[in-house]
Amino acid sequence: MSYGPASVAGVTTSRTRTDPRPAYQCDACGHQPPKWLGRCPECNEWGSIIESTMTGPVVSGRVVSSRLPSEPARPIATISAAPAKAVPSGVSELDRVLGGGLVPGAVVLLAGEPGVGKSTLLLDVAQQWAAGAGTPSLVVSGEESVSQVRLRAERLGALHDRLYLASESDLGAVIGHLDAVKPGLLIIDSVQTISAPGTEGVPGGVTQVRAVTAALVSVAKERGVATVLVGHVTKDGSVAGPRVLEHLVDVVLHFEGDKHSSLRLVRGVKNRFGAADEVGCFEMHESGIVSLADPSGLFLTRYNEPVPGTCVTVAMEGRRAMVTEVQALIGAQVQGSPRRTVSGLDSARLAMVLAVLQRRMEKIKLHDREVFAATVGGIRITEPSADLAMALAVASGALNLAMAPHLAAIGEVGLTGEVRRVGAAERRLAEAARLGFRFALVPPGCAPESPPKGMRVVEVGDLQTAVQWAARASAE
Repeated sequence: MSYGPASVAGVTTSRTRTDPRPAYQCDACGHQPPKWLGRCPECNEWGSIIESTMTGPVVSGRVVSSRLPSEPARPIATISAAPAKAVPSGVSELDRVLGGGLVPGAVVLLAGEPGVGKSTLLLDVAQQWAAGAGTPSLVVSGEESVSQVRLRAERLGALHDRLYLASESDLGAVIGHLDAVKPGLLIIDSVQTISAPGTEGVPGGVTQVRAVTAALVSVAKERGVATVLVGHVTKDGSVAGPRVLEHLVDVVLHFEGDKHSSLRLVRGVKNRFGAADEVGCFEMHESGIVSLADPSGLFLTRYNEPVPGTCVTVAMEGRRAMVTEVQALIGAQVQGSPRRTVSGLDSARLAMVLAVLQRRMEKIKLHDREVFAATVGGIRITEPSADLAMALAVASGALNLAMAPHLAAIGEVGLTGEVRRVGAAERRLAEAARLGFRFALVPPGCAPESPPKGMRVVEVGDLQTAVQWAARASAE
């Protein structure tokens, strides 16, 4: 009987992972070839390969030995946080999402659909940085020539002596521009157009995008340059490229907006230096993009007389409360299946609200009526807190009863007709009171002990009670 090399009579004969093993290392550069060679393939030094016995973790068949770190570890209390202090970009709404500004050495990934205004926004950021930060800003475009970027900058009024432009698609040339300009802010538009020499794959491919991003992150950390990378998105709205791309960078932002609306939103998805649920609001004009510190006015309609089929709610976009108007139109009776059309709302939640109204309100019959529901200003609301305003708008249109113009409704509607609690109630009520709303309907337990000045807050437990209070408020 023959025994294998693993064991003989219960005694282990093969070398384990922790036993000393012969290894070869270059005495000049530290390269570790798998076998002895007369010449080091890394530094081309002759006779520098020596044999040594080493222990340690094995990666890809090689022993990883310890080496002297570039900087020794220090107690956390002795490390200064001043180099990581955020520098305002000059664009207030972007600074809001970033947590105060751009951190030197941080890498930001800004993704959005084509034509939404990414290049326009970042060109304004580059100009504001050059004017106020004291260091140059460099915009590298891989999609447009410098003349095309200059033409847009002239239209936007984004001209400054310390704003530099370059049109490059080679990573080595980009780093060469960094050496020459020494900017404090670097903008790459876009990362999918930059190629890394010596890396396989086509520009924009998974391998190339990963290599380019890793190199830019390393350069940004080493030189303390705030870097913004423009990224493409896929059909489903996610960031194009490998998932590791989002893990490499410090901040991930999504730039959203409807091409038929002037409203633009910058939504934080990941942020190592601040809150990851902030939202910045912008308005697109022919002359550029403008920050909206108070966007609630875009989502309201001012009527001379109260109109049936409208109700106001307060939606939360990240940490931001936005007063939004919900409109509903009840069409004529039709045979067969009536249409349920929504714009800016969740169609599934509208269908649920209509079913609850049909079941819990005897005077409202909607099974054979067309229903159209929409928001104002192009904002999209998907959170359940808009259910109560949606239900009141539909009830108002079905009963031909105009709601009070100073009424705001906040709450989630359940299948039994109950009104459920929602989060951030005090913040929502404070925003509604700031805009002049004097009456608010909220779920039980959401009324603050000290309501906002000039506002009456009423807790409603079910949908029928809410409709009765809304009718009473309209009569006052």
